[in-house]
Amino acid sequence: MSIDTVIFDLDGVIIDTEEEWNAVRHELAEAHGGHWNDETDQAFLMGDNSMQWAARMREVNEVRLSDQEIYDGVIGGLWERYARHLPVIPGAKEAIVALADGYRLGVASSSPLELIEYALELAGVQEYFDVVVSSDEVARGKPEPFVYLEACARLGSSPGRSAAVEDSTSGIQAAHKAGLAVIAVPHRVYPPSAQALALADVVLGSIGELTGDVVVSLRRG
Repeated sequence: MSIDTVIFDLDGVIIDTEEEWNAVRHELAEAHGGHWNDETDQAFLMGDNSMQWAARMREVNEVRLSDQEIYDGVIGGLWERYARHLPVIPGAKEAIVALADGYRLGVASSSPLELIEYALELAGVQEYFDVVVSSDEVARGKPEPFVYLEACARLGSSPGRSAAVEDSTSGIQAAHKAGLAVIAVPHRVYPPSAQALALADVVLGSIGELTGDVVVSLRRG
């Protein structure tokens, strides 16, 4: 059975924004009576949908705001940073353009839909994706499989004919649970665990290494 669909994560795969998320969350936590550990807290929240991470920041990081206020503060801060400079990962656009010629493409991200669409527009790649799904649109975020299952359903493809491009522990786990082939591109600051990386079908050194030949190599009987 050959792969006909490729679904990309956003943060850490197309745009190098995990550190942006970390900085904004750190600033907001400390400004509102909370605490933040740069080494552990960002990695802990990666994969959560919006209301999951907002609640965790209130409960675990002791931010003295409501979940909605935490969400609004973080997303507002990111929107401003993206508008000033969106750090597109070198090679990401080229990989997307090359694969769009032979595969259905989608995005399955933990970011809110409005932020995903804004980032894709700024990066100049929005037109290449047939479907964009946020974890906010499903029951729970990564590492649960729901966002990938929803993306496959909207694209009209089965998980067995789809591949995911992921950088994080929770993302790799989510795609694997959903039954997709997994192309791992480990994040340089928040790399996936060895256990998660072992679930990947292919591990690349950079997104620039993602080609049609890599996807073809994922054909399964």
